[in-house]
Amino acid sequence: MQRLHLHLLSDSTGETLEMIAKAALAQFDGADVVRHFWPMVRSMQHLDRIMGEIAANPGLVLYTLVNPETRERLETRCVALGLPSVAALDTVTDALQQQLGVQAKGRPGRQHMMDEAYFARVDAIQFTIAHDDGVNWENWEEADIVLAGVSRSSKTPTSIYLANRGYKVANIPIVVESPPPPMLFSLRRPLVVGLTTSPERLIAVRRNRLLSLNQAPETAYVDNDQVTREVQYARRMFADYGWPVIDVSRRSIEETAAAVINLYNERTAGAGGDGAKPI
Repeated sequence: MQRLHLHLLSDSTGETLEMIAKAALAQFDGADVVRHFWPMVRSMQHLDRIMGEIAANPGLVLYTLVNPETRERLETRCVALGLPSVAALDTVTDALQQQLGVQAKGRPGRQHMMDEAYFARVDAIQFTIAHDDGVNWENWEEADIVLAGVSRSSKTPTSIYLANRGYKVANIPIVVESPPPPMLFSLRRPLVVGLTTSPERLIAVRRNRLLSLNQAPETAYVDNDQVTREVQYARRMFADYGWPVIDVSRRSIEETAAAVINLYNERTAGAGGDGAKPI
């Protein structure tokens, strides 16, 4: 497979464009792709400097530029260089315009505006950080979601990911020798979700964690019998209280979070709400 230079041009942070490119490239195993990332392209002078780099490394150009003059200059220069260029969001934007019956605003970075949804996400992130690993359990009733699971079952990264989607999340480690606060079993507002994994997978993750900390890799923390007992103890607790359970053994953080959001939306819809959160 030949090497491809992929140029990503955005008039904002470029986060959306990067995600689109990443999702598309994931369909090509072993692709030899060199990414060139050009965010905040908002002037002709900036674009002209970038075109020099593109000419030196010809390839595919993906862009999210809303200014018509900048777009036209880019497209014209790409045609002159014989390079393909793709407006990554045009098809979706055109479809929305047709369905909504209004023209798109054409303003760069509007998804990053500091509106009500933005501040709701900030609030969710602050809440989630302040309620990590069982801290401040007295405020759990204010959470949208509480994640419970044994140590190294991806509770914290999943919580942070969900917080960035606008959900207030608390998490609590399930430890055999130290039962969680009684409040966990009487929560009414939050959705409590149990995260579980296979003992073998958990041992591998924990051993890698110990090695990264330059600690002895053979302790009770990674003992097969001990870990199996922990996992069984957590699963019994989840079953006793009827909490939905997600096995994270083969799931990425994003996949686990998506499963949690589905559970949250189903619960909220059953209660008469729509479950919508900022994205």
